Amino acid sequence: MKILGILFGLIAVTFSLSVLPVRAETEVSAQAAVLMEAGTFEVLYEKNGFEKRSMASTTKIMTTLLTLESGDLDEEFTVDSDAIHVEGSSMGLQEGDIVTKRTLCYGMLLPSGNDAANAAAVAVAGTIPAFAERMNARAASLGMSHTCFVTPSGLEGDGHGASAYDMALLTREALHNPDFAAICCQKSARVRFGNPPYDRTLYNSNKLLSLCEGVIGVKTGFTDEAGRCLVSACERNGITLICVTLHAPDDWNDHIRLYDSAFSMMEKQELPVPESLSMPIAGGISDQVRLCPEQTVSVGWRKGSHPDVEVRAEYFPFAFAPIRKGDTLGKLIYTRSGRVIAETALTAAEDVPMQPKKTTFRERVLQFFSRSAAT
Repeated sequence: MKILGILFGLIAVTFSLSVLPVRAETEVSAQAAVLMEAGTFEVLYEKNGFEKRSMASTTKIMTTLLTLESGDLDEEFTVDSDAIHVEGSSMGLQEGDIVTKRTLCYGMLLPSGNDAANAAAVAVAGTIPAFAERMNARAASLGMSHTCFVTPSGLEGDGHGASAYDMALLTREALHNPDFAAICCQKSARVRFGNPPYDRTLYNSNKLLSLCEGVIGVKTGFTDEAGRCLVSACERNGITLICVTLHAPDDWNDHIRLYDSAFSMMEKQELPVPESLSMPIAGGISDQVRLCPEQTVSVGWRKGSHPDVEVRAEYFPFAFAPIRKGDTLGKLIYTRSGRVIAETALTAAEDVPMQPKKTTFRERVLQFFSRSAAT
């Protein structure tokens, strides 16, 4: 029996901790930078991180995410001829080429194809302006308050820009998409497109995948106005950090130094579980059932300190027997600064069978004679 949880119990446990400082000697060439722990949204380093700036082709993180979420990723279609006529980096699309949305996502995240971004925008929304509206709507839903998308490629448009912090928020969301995560970590990939389609290899412009231990993506960018831009994610010892640098002449080394400094000061920590969680049971041999989390939840945090995280339990006011061990009865929700950072199901810790039905005197007499007749 599976039971969906609704709001009932509320248990909060709060810990305090100052912001984790990256070592003072860690300086970056970037005009704007943010280093964020992906699990908790904790900003570990910030330099002009909330200023809106040009972010070049890192824009394609949003374009790729929306394309992947649009569905029908492997359905073939012919690229829009007008869309692919665009300057700058390219995946090599030509008029009449037959592609899939998935192939276009490889073309955006690896060689940073502006042609791929425009073709994807038209395929998803019909027009580039309509796609930009979707980009901005999604940005607003993620709390990207210093962002405006005008183009799907990142080529300069009037007002196009984002803060380093906003790009970290976007990247955190994008990495939760399995297709996005699988594509952005690849140094090269074989894809198929053309007229007729044929196999070819695309190469990733993100050299940090080879230069820095644990890097799992994400996207490079460059325009004359934006300078060198880089968004990356790095995973070590079960901890994932996201780094964004905008207008950074030495971006590869900026990211390496920030990662090495931050990871040396952090460890993976298990988040707390409220004690003695239980809920009422109706019609069972017991009137309560103990609850336990389906899995433990861990985040990266400063060594020797405890995360300032709140945890609350949400579950039914009661449930009807029978209950089986492992049945889902609610959930634990972990929040930090009002944001949900993790959830896990609350399950029954033991079986609770139904209370045996009481029989009347007449039923007992009938059962006696039934057994006698059988013998």
